[in-house]
Amino acid sequence: MASMDETFRTTAAPGGLLDLLVVGGGVNGTGIARDAAGRGASVLLVEQDDLASHTSSASTKLIHGGLRYLEYYEFRLVREALIEREKLLRIAPHIIWPMRFVLPYTPQARPAWMLRLGLFLYDHLAPNMTLPKCKSLDFRTSSAGQPLNGKLARGFAYSDGWVQDSRLVVLNAMDAKARGADIRTRTRMVAARRVNGVWEVDIENMLDGTKTTVRARVLVNAGGPWVSEVLRERAQVESTKNVRLVKGSHIVVPRLFDGPQAYILQNPDKRIVFAIPYEQKFTLIGTTDVPWTQAPGDVEISPEEISYLCESVSRYFTKPVTPADVVWSYAGVRPLYDDAAKNASAVTRDYVLDVDTQGNQAPMLSIFGGKITTYRRLAEHAIEKLQPFLPVLSAPGWTADKVLPGGDLGEGGFEGALGRLRAQAPFLGADLSWRLVRNYGSRATEIVGDAHSMEDMGELFGAGLSVREVEYLIANEWAQTTQDILWRRSRLGLHVTDEDTARLEAYLKARKPGTAPTSA
Repeated sequence: MASMDETFRTTAAPGGLLDLLVVGGGVNGTGIARDAAGRGASVLLVEQDDLASHTSSASTKLIHGGLRYLEYYEFRLVREALIEREKLLRIAPHIIWPMRFVLPYTPQARPAWMLRLGLFLYDHLAPNMTLPKCKSLDFRTSSAGQPLNGKLARGFAYSDGWVQDSRLVVLNAMDAKARGADIRTRTRMVAARRVNGVWEVDIENMLDGTKTTVRARVLVNAGGPWVSEVLRERAQVESTKNVRLVKGSHIVVPRLFDGPQAYILQNPDKRIVFAIPYEQKFTLIGTTDVPWTQAPGDVEISPEEISYLCESVSRYFTKPVTPADVVWSYAGVRPLYDDAAKNASAVTRDYVLDVDTQGNQAPMLSIFGGKITTYRRLAEHAIEKLQPFLPVLSAPGWTADKVLPGGDLGEGGFEGALGRLRAQAPFLGADLSWRLVRNYGSRATEIVGDAHSMEDMGELFGAGLSVREVEYLIANEWAQTTQDILWRRSRLGLHVTDEDTARLEAYLKARKPGTAPTSA
């Protein structure tokens, strides 16, 4: 196995000088790495944990304009997000798909005219929208009213999108690598300094402690919740911009309702909570907005947040939800740009890109804020800001039209790709075939390879997870641990037993690279 120095020499530009060093393996960092590499820049991305370990895997999993942001007059942000929604549906149709949202009307929250106006704007702010537009619902006759408790007679339905958030990050990293970028997980930026017009950056392999110094013309700080730490402590750069950390938490409960629709519920405090079909057997409920002043690493939902989310949905559904129903929860810290808003829910979800040159020295671009829906456009804006310093980045933008890995589903879209996989490998069964195409798109066939039976797929670790899939994830998607595989590359952690997890853990500890069957 090549050392870090050997790997660096093979990936860096001539003379060992990179064009771009990106710090942070979330959606913004991988999006920028993908865009820059596709324009011909030499790129190294370092992430101290796994890809999408933190904020980018702790979202509500929505590709949306942000209906509620209209209340705060964020028209530009909503319009940009709605335009991006259309583009992302095209470039990642396997992991992003349309979803219909039901909004019950309750006079205690917002007046009906405000909801109608907001939904009208939502349907017309962006051009060339392909999703079905808003319509009024009578819950006495609509199937969408069946799970509700009967206290509310009417509401509205509108369209948005669903995304497998952590997979979006991984696919951007995969495409960046395919275009020449070097992606290193479990690698931490320790310190950075400007020397002779370039950045010298000390990085550390978190697994074996190996330290290396690399050189780059430009440093991109996509540290998410750590953006201020990277800026001020590790790079010793002062800035007038600040990040405001807000914790968002979610709970998962057994499925509350049938049907593919999701619900957006208004609370008496004017906040909204989503109830969304999740992993076939569950309902995802979230999110909260809680100011966060502690370290941004490991965060957990509080008992108060669980009670708040349970009470929020119990106001609306026939079947009440209690804390005892929660089968899983997760929380993440959102690094929002600090616009001095008093209410955490009102803090802007827009982003600010700050370039520091300290006179005329090597540039550092720091990202404050942002949301998963606008990550691709944020990356384009970042590249535009860096073009004066890196002429190679002046090549035309390209990411809006090139599908992410597996997104080339072929004739018939998702259903066509699913049918072809089932014809190739009927032994997989309906559920496993569906999951493989939903996760990997056209690349599901690479995992199956020449297998003619489930026995050919190797040892099974529950929920259809096989050795072939595990080895694909290790070879292609930087997966190393059970957490990587069961919770970030998939959500199979909800479906497997403790015994399944223990067997997977044992397999990962025992495997020797090159000895297990692979399809990569």
